[in-house]
Amino acid sequence: MTRADLIVNMAKAAGWPKAGTERALRAMLIAIRASLKRGDPVTLVGFGTFSVARRRPRTLRNPKTGQTVTVAGRIPRFKPSKELKQAVR
Repeated sequence: MTRADLIVNMAKAAGWPKAGTERALRAMLIAIRASLKRGDPVTLVGFGTFSVARRRPRTLRNPKTGQTVTVAGRIPRFKPSKELKQAVR
């Protein structure tokens, strides 16, 4: 399912126009992204939890130059809820 398909399905289910549904979806995604950027988890009951995890520092080597670089950072994670897991079965 693409973003456009999701917008069409949401608009039909809610009885909203597609333009309003697209703005609502965009606003929700922006809010989730901003919360994760601050390091706060986002829990959608019945769907799952978005969170941020720290990646352990590790040393990599650039194959072209042979120079070593330490890479670490934060990555987004998603843990599906029990209800979502059961619905997919």
